[in-house]
Amino acid sequence: MQYSLGIDAGGTYTDAVIIRDSDGIIVDSNKALTTYPDLHPGIKNVLDSLNPDYLKNTKLVSVSTTLSTNTILEGTGFPVAVILIGDHPLERELLTEYVLYVTGGHDHNGEEKASLNLEAIEKFSLNVKGRVLAFAISSYFSTRNPEHELKAKDRILELTGLPVVCGHELSQELGAYERAVTAFLNAQLIPITGQFVQSIITDIKERGINARLLMLKCDGSVVGIKDALRKPIETIFSGPAASLIGASYLSGLETCAVIDVGGTSTDISSIHIGVPDLNNEGAVVGGWKTRVRAIRMETTATGGDSHIWTVNRELYLGPRRVIPLAVAAVKYPNFLNNLKRTPMPARENLCENIQPTKFFARSGYIAGELSKAEAEVLKVIGEEPVSVFEISALTRKDFHPQTLDCLIKKRLVQVIGFTPTDALHVLGEYTAWREEASRTGAERLGRLMRMTPIEFCTAVKKKVARNMALHLLSYILTGVPCESIEKILDVDYPAKFKLQLPVVLLGGPVRAHRKELEELIDADILVPEHAEVGNAVGALVGKGIKRAEILIRPESLMSPDRDFLVFAPGSRLKFETYSKALEKATEIGKKLVEDYMKECGLSGNQVEISSEKKTVSPDGWNHPPMETNLLVVGVGMRELHV
Repeated sequence: MQYSLGIDAGGTYTDAVIIRDSDGIIVDSNKALTTYPDLHPGIKNVLDSLNPDYLKNTKLVSVSTTLSTNTILEGTGFPVAVILIGDHPLERELLTEYVLYVTGGHDHNGEEKASLNLEAIEKFSLNVKGRVLAFAISSYFSTRNPEHELKAKDRILELTGLPVVCGHELSQELGAYERAVTAFLNAQLIPITGQFVQSIITDIKERGINARLLMLKCDGSVVGIKDALRKPIETIFSGPAASLIGASYLSGLETCAVIDVGGTSTDISSIHIGVPDLNNEGAVVGGWKTRVRAIRMETTATGGDSHIWTVNRELYLGPRRVIPLAVAAVKYPNFLNNLKRTPMPARENLCENIQPTKFFARSGYIAGELSKAEAEVLKVIGEEPVSVFEISALTRKDFHPQTLDCLIKKRLVQVIGFTPTDALHVLGEYTAWREEASRTGAERLGRLMRMTPIEFCTAVKKKVARNMALHLLSYILTGVPCESIEKILDVDYPAKFKLQLPVVLLGGPVRAHRKELEELIDADILVPEHAEVGNAVGALVGKGIKRAEILIRPESLMSPDRDFLVFAPGSRLKFETYSKALEKATEIGKKLVEDYMKECGLSGNQVEISSEKKTVSPDGWNHPPMETNLLVVGVGMRELHV
């Protein structure tokens, strides 16, 4: 008997599920806390909880994660240097101080416009080598000729040994700005994805599991692990994609909307007749528009472990994720006593980082370059959580809360605070951790809001449900201003929204929010069995899908019957006749698809390959097409019987 293992690493929990290949039945599942900065203990803990007899007969491991998405949403990516080649004006600044503009680039036919200034790239690379962990390169019209990007990449690798990402490797579409952003974000994510994948590889090897390793992409398809490590940007929404595929599988619905409540974010997406609703314009995450084809989704940086804080009797939800008080009380034995005895801050001093329930501890990451103020604050923060009062006392001076912000963004400090998870503990609807810490936190924040602990936690729960409803409706009512939806939700009208498609809820204690959600919208709301590990299920049941896009154009419109250029991923070829160009383009496309499928463990009858040709020519054009767009698509499906 053979089995498949699905693993999903979220911001708070790492989930695992085992499916029997013969009938698609879930035979075991569990979840464990995601561990930082080393993910391996969390992965080990969840796999230790599974039946070892199933594990030793596992032949496929497929994974998904929200770690990349959360990194971009929270602005905590690793430092990256960006090199922009040619006429490359950016529409907005990238979030890095290490940017170099150099001469070079090509024209629309892939002909060199200016020679590459390799000397400037060499000098820049050596200068920033000790301050960044990866490089991103984007050259003008690199999709038509990647020569300059590849030259720069080879030289940087020689000089620094650091990962280098090129724009043409991630997208064949035009749009220099979006390619630059995509390369930049991809470079930020390489260390994070590499650590995640290596943790899984280490664990399954230690258990003697001989299995193929795949990763879910953000369009709901799977990819071989080599591609995932090279292009982690394609996994930015793999967690939400997994929830969408998993929700459909668990509920038996081929058409539905999905609300996935994670620790850091709440994601809304939909599937229609078994096919995820895709955003062909490119995924937008954290305000950045990329060239990555992903599921269409509405996401908000609020989840089960979002920070609940208050200023001037206003209740705020997120956007930062924190460790819940209930979890911290288990993780740190002295934390509860510290929480109880910490003084209440003055109301006029309250802000996101100064709250009666907020504490700080070392994350375990090694410190890089720090300002004097950052070094002083970090020195007094140890492995045990400390409050703002303790930090001020130990540094013997007042400090600006922004200093803590900088340490948090650099991943040197992890934060503890009150969360929606704590509110559910107080209300008795979720009791996995230490309720006394949650209740103490609710008493302190409730006092600032002039509410009882139960009133305060009920208000938190309603705010979470309202957030879910708002983003679900915003997703469905495309083009309707969010303010209009909010007005209807927040005012007591004798009417409410009615949805004609079912809504599936996924997430740990998501059942606790079903009633409040039904009060806001009229819909068939389902919470399927195994909803708490739906993402891990989705990681397993995704298809292998590969799209290869190739462009054919005459080299010159003055001689439209000869000399044709083929622009394929990573190459620019020239042929005398159109028929030879089309034949080679089709061959290249099929080879790209077949290689991809082999990496996913799919071949032969498991893979269907089709091609679609679109041509552009003016009226009365009696020559080969002025432009041919060839799309070769491969769809592979493992035999997993439901």
